[in-house]
Parts: sequence; C-alpha cells; structure tokens
Amino acid sequence: MIKKSLIALAIAGLVTPAFADTTINGFASIKAGMTMGSDEQLYGYTDELDFKNESLMALQVRSDLGEKLSVTAQMMGRGNEDFDISFEWAFLSYQLNDNTTINAGRLRAPFYKYSEYMDVGYAYDWSRVPRSVYGLGFNNIEGVSLYRTDVIGGFDSTFMAMIGGYSGTTGLGDGKLEGFYGASWELSRDWYNFRVAYYTADATLVFANESVNNLLAALTSNGQGELARGIGFDKDKGTFFGVGAGIDRENLVIVAEFNRTEVDNTFFAKRDNYFISVGYRFGSVTPYVSHEWERHDAKPEIYQPFQNLATTPLAPLYFGAVATVQSQAREADTLNIGLRYDFHPSAAFKLQYTSQKNRLTDDRLGLVVAGVDLVF
Repeated sequence: MIKKSLIALAIAGLVTPAFADTTINGFASIKAGMTMGSDEQLYGYTDELDFKNESLMALQVRSDLGEKLSVTAQMMGRGNEDFDISFEWAFLSYQLNDNTTINAGRLRAPFYKYSEYMDVGYAYDWSRVPRSVYGLGFNNIEGVSLYRTDVIGGFDSTFMAMIGGYSGTTGLGDGKLEGFYGASWELSRDWYNFRVAYYTADATLVFANESVNNLLAALTSNGQGELARGIGFDKDKGTFFGVGAGIDRENLVIVAEFNRTEVDNTFFAKRDNYFISVGYRFGSVTPYVSHEWERHDAKPEIYQPFQNLATTPLAPLYFGAVATVQSQAREADTLNIGLRYDFHPSAAFKLQYTSQKNRLTDDRLGLVVAGVDLVF
C-alpha cells in the first residue's frame, strides 16, 4: 500500500509542473527501542526490541499555483499504524503580502514550540519531542490560520492566529472541539527566543473506556445526573496556555517549555507540564540531558458533595465515580540522557536513555531507543 501511494505521489509530481511549480521533500525516522525491565511499557515500547513503534516516513508536496496561491499536502506512514498512509496536513495558502499569509484546511495546531516539526526528528536533538509536555492527544485542526512575520524593536516576530475545530480521536476517546480559536507569538533575536500561546475551545467526548460510559449512564438513570455531568464532556470549555524559551549561543543549546491545560466542568485534571533541555555541540556530536515534569491534579470536588451515597445502595456507583475522577491524577518525572551524531548533511544518528518515575506509585521505568532521523 505504501509503495503504491508513493508511486502515485511521484507521478503527480511529474505531471503537475506543467501547470504549477511543485516541490517534493520528505523526512523519515528509523528507530529501535525496548524497555529495560520485564513487563514494562513506555511510549508504546515493551521489553521486546521493536523497530516499528516510532519509525515513520513522510512526503510533503507543495505546489505554487501562481497569483500568490499555493497548496500543501503531507502524507505520512507511521510504524505503529502498520505504515498506513494518511494525510497529516492538507491546506491552501494565500499570500496577502510579503509578511502575511492565510492558510485554510487541515493544519498543525501550533500549541508547542516544535509543533510544526514534532514529527521531523532531524529538526531537534532528542529522540522524540518531550511526551510529558507534547501530550494533548491530537495535533491537527481543521480551520483557518493567519501567519504574520515582522521586525519589532529589533526582534524577529512570528505571530499565528487560528480558528476552527477538530473531530477525531484523543487520548481519552472520540472527541470534538467546537469554536476553537487562539494565537501564538514568538520573538527571537540573535541567540535567544521567547514564545507564548493561548487556545480555547468547547470540548465534547465519548470515552474510549466503555466502563466509564456505562458508569455515566448508570448514574444518570439512577437520578445522579449532576454527578455524571461533572465527569463527562459536553461542550465544556477547555483552555491551553503555554510559554517557551530557547538559547542557541555558540555551542550551547537550551530549550524550555511549560504549559497548562484545563477543561471546566469535567473530570479532566488540571495539567501542568514542563521540560528543560541542555545540550552542547562538539563538532558533529551533541550530547544532551533533559528533564520533564508532569503534575495532573484530580478534582475531588466533583464527587465530595455526593458522599452520602457511600452508605446507600448506590455506593458502587459512587465509588466508581471516585475511582474515575482519581484516575486522572498523575505526578511523574522523566530524565532523558542522549547523544546526537550528524554523520551526514541530511541524517543524524541518535541514542537516548529515558528514565521515568511515577511519584504516586513510586514505580520507575527505563527505555533505550536508537535510530536515524533524516530529511530528503
């Protein structure tokens, strides 16, 4: 299936230039990894060596149609999805002037500093973007964005505003975002940069966990609809706020990001996440170390007003609600130690060890991943 799709795309690239100026480029990651202990699982890896989990290949096609109009599409096959091809991006762009462009279609949601490049492993030193911070469970928005670049007070300014929506899978189940809007703004100068982002939308969700759906239905049918509504998602307001900064001076590279995500009137925990990474270039070799931190605070205020149910025949439903709400609590630290070796102008070998400790259970997981990231 992959071969047929790539051949078709190549043929399109040969035919299209008769009508438009078309460029085709791509990127790939070939990785192998395994956890350090029996029965451990982390980021999709187990204690058996896996060559597919984080491997991927993508092609991006951009056609300049003239008169300031262009179209971009990115097709990707991921190893953990058996390399089935899907469209990550597909959008039209219209250049209003030298500084401003409007995009419309399926776009990458610019939540994070590396949102646009999060799948392009060659664009950063780590084996993967920090999962503790880059963890909303979806990355794209169907909508319209305004992209503008300027020079403000000696700083290079990059501003992006976006409106739209999303319908698809999330980390908790099939979700929908309506009325999505927000903006990100980055300022850079010489060897340092700053970034801030804010986005909001109304969230609706059908849980992938059927036991949660059954619990909500049982609570509602037994006259506890208020408790059920406190757990479920039904056009509830969600907000994302993020800040980031970077230093790239001579051989020293430092990157840090923090974000907070909340969804009102649901069991979704208030999530605070950050990472900081420090690397140093020795020619073509860059060793680095990074630390990630997650704190997800559960919301006991959802079930506490219903404590009287604990001594009634509805006690199993009440304690089911308690367990569901508390399942959102998480506090974890992740340490990454790695090495990047640029052995080719378009390819980098990476080796990374990850150690993650769950502060609530005192469990620790270890993971080693090695591979090659390349662009072409």
